[in-house]
Amino acid sequence: MSPLLVSLGAGVLIGLVYALLNVRSPAPPAIALIGLLGMVIGGQLAAQFLSR
Repeated sequence: MSPLLVSLGAGVLIGLVYALLNVRSPAPPAIALIGLLGMVIGGQLAAQFLSR
């Protein structure tokens, strides 16, 4: 299965759990998106270094 689909599914599942438990996300949306961007950039850099 594609890692993108697994990530999307995990995010949706956690979102549903948060909604059922009536819990707010621990990070504001803008900060969470910046963190996700950092993870994507870090993953790309690691893949480049490991493929050499």
